[in-house]
Amino acid sequence: MTEPSAIPRPWVSWDEVSGYLERGQATTFPLGTAPSVEYVVGHGGDHIALHVGLGSRQRPPRTTFPMIRIDQIRENGARKARIRTTDPSLLRDFHDLITATADRVVTHGRTLDQAFAETIRAWTALLGRPRELSTEKRIGLLGELTVMRALASAHGWEKAVTAWKGPDGEEHDFGLPGYDVEVKTTSSEERRHAVHGLGQLDPVPGRALWLVSLQLTRGGAEGVTLADTIAAVSTEVAEHAPASLGRLERGLVAVGWSREQEDDERWVARSAPLALDSPVLPRLPLADAVPDRIASVQYVIDVEGLSPTSAPPAALTALQLPS
Repeated sequence: MTEPSAIPRPWVSWDEVSGYLERGQATTFPLGTAPSVEYVVGHGGDHIALHVGLGSRQRPPRTTFPMIRIDQIRENGARKARIRTTDPSLLRDFHDLITATADRVVTHGRTLDQAFAETIRAWTALLGRPRELSTEKRIGLLGELTVMRALASAHGWEKAVTAWKGPDGEEHDFGLPGYDVEVKTTSSEERRHAVHGLGQLDPVPGRALWLVSLQLTRGGAEGVTLADTIAAVSTEVAEHAPASLGRLERGLVAVGWSREQEDDERWVARSAPLALDSPVLPRLPLADAVPDRIASVQYVIDVEGLSPTSAPPAALTALQLPS
């Protein structure tokens, strides 16, 4: 692998990158050191990537874009997030995206989660091009807004909106004083949920973690649409915490919502919501000893019939679909 420079710099031009791609040479451009930020050209000239060092409990950001893949790798004993594209024809445009993300980390001191989310939000706002949300994403957002409304009843709308971390790709969906909340929503008959990564169900040291399991089903002429829910929540925020309305709207854009998308699917609750604390949640046997070459793990848990080991916070005991 060719090394163009050992001195970190916060940018790399496309002219430099394209030369290595045309020759099929692999190389690494160091962009920053705290955390380590590297622009990588792969061997064979078929891909580029951004590698960013991760803290001890930091996880790679999440993405809703099918053309962008973010995973975790290990290089020279260090954990890193790797951001790359699945479409080689988009390398030139992808270069601009990861360069903008790197600049936010290196020059402006943003975390990788913040830098990636801010870059995506800026591009989405600039292009004004709505992304179609899958059914899974729609009901997932509906579930998170259901929990947000419940949290607002206990903590107020300003704190509930501020606590929403899902759009930023954080480890858990909500962070409240003293506890975190991870929301899982399914439309299946079984109370089974996909878990993304080994740490998603791990509590932060010193803080309780609650998993909220929601089961929805299509209601036909009954129930609420995602658009109904967003309108109801936005109205409540505008009335009770108007300063938080911009934050809410930025979060909705970050997860892929657009008012221009068609939305006529109505949802009702299939069963009563279930709140479980972390001690009762299923664990993978390999969670404490993952081989270095396993970059990420996704699995499905079945929480049917489980009961919490302690009383859930009051805000999680009266969850109802917004209307």
